[in-house]
Amino acid sequence: MTAVEPILQTEAGNPKPAEIIVSVRGLTKVFKDFWNRPKARAVDNVDFEVRRGEVFGLLGPNGSGKSTTVKLLLGLLNPTKGHIEVFGHSPRHVATKARIGYLPEESYLYRFLNSRETLDFFGNLFHLNKADRQNRAEQLLEMVGLSKTQTRAVGEFSKGMQRRIGLAQALINDPDLVILDEPTAGLDPIGCREVKDLILALARRGKTVILSSHLLSDVEDVCDRVVIYYGGKIQAHGTLKELLAKPDNLRITTPVLPRQTLERVLEIIRADVGNGEVRVDNPTQNLESYFLEVVAKARADNETSGAQSGAKVAAYLRGGVAEPASSGDRVLEKLSLPQAPRPTPKPAVEEAAAKVDDQKLTALAQPAPAAKPSGPVAPDAAAAQAADLSKADEKLSSLLGGQK
Repeated sequence: MTAVEPILQTEAGNPKPAEIIVSVRGLTKVFKDFWNRPKARAVDNVDFEVRRGEVFGLLGPNGSGKSTTVKLLLGLLNPTKGHIEVFGHSPRHVATKARIGYLPEESYLYRFLNSRETLDFFGNLFHLNKADRQNRAEQLLEMVGLSKTQTRAVGEFSKGMQRRIGLAQALINDPDLVILDEPTAGLDPIGCREVKDLILALARRGKTVILSSHLLSDVEDVCDRVVIYYGGKIQAHGTLKELLAKPDNLRITTPVLPRQTLERVLEIIRADVGNGEVRVDNPTQNLESYFLEVVAKARADNETSGAQSGAKVAAYLRGGVAEPASSGDRVLEKLSLPQAPRPTPKPAVEEAAAKVDDQKLTALAQPAPAAKPSGPVAPDAAAAQAADLSKADEKLSSLLGGQK
């Protein structure tokens, strides 16, 4: 099945294919044992492309090759055979890595750093100046709902809170390619919804997202195209509309109809369908939407000491792109304009300097005069001092082995 390629419009109005961000051709990875014998073929002759502004999903059961593919794209593993290009370069190209944000399946963070220190550390790795690091850290902590827990050590966080700070560190460099490996693992339904809305917001800005997940509902909500792995091979690929459509069935959704009208409609349908199955039931919302609705009502009257919903995507990640109107089931769609930076108070150096008394400063800088004896030293006192010195010499001589 051939996937539909995203199309961009040129200035002249002629369509052109979107820019290819990741290109994989004939990718194979064979793990070997100590004696260099083939042990496992994790990835077997895989081909796919990921384009700019696309959310691309990697699906498959455990051990099917998803995480190995991600590590190959990041340059953490060398392919046994095949070719990989990321932004037109090898995955090991150093300058290319600065354009990638990565959230691993397990967040490896320094447990004794707090949230703000963690983001400052990762921002420093990308050579961001101090002002940018502080500004982005503040926006990201608010976005992932950790603004009120930023002074707690990361080692004290639950798994869900660690995933939140891990997602923040993956976005500190404002990457053009974001690779997320099981981003919603350990998150509550509110966090899952926020992560999915964030992914959609990144895609609208033209960023590319590669998502590896076991949760099919997450992939179905955000991905444009997917590949399904099994045994290291791609078993199916294409857009979700192509893969999930059932052309031999048709669904008609209407408001509640009177019984007589419904019977007439069913009579007409059965006349054409014959013995085919005709089913009438009430549509239901999914559990996630219902859960978010209940929590939204409870949040209006109660507070929580745990992670909170971020309420908006970080301003620097939006990049000035206008967002669509907010909907009830998308928390992060409720975006607000970035707040103006708070004015930094100027140090009162000049004012303090004006208050300095030059005469006192000169007097303090002069060395203190040596204290003069108030009167002549008594002869008895001088003799006592000489005797004390003689006793001290004798003790020192005995300690040194009797040498004087």
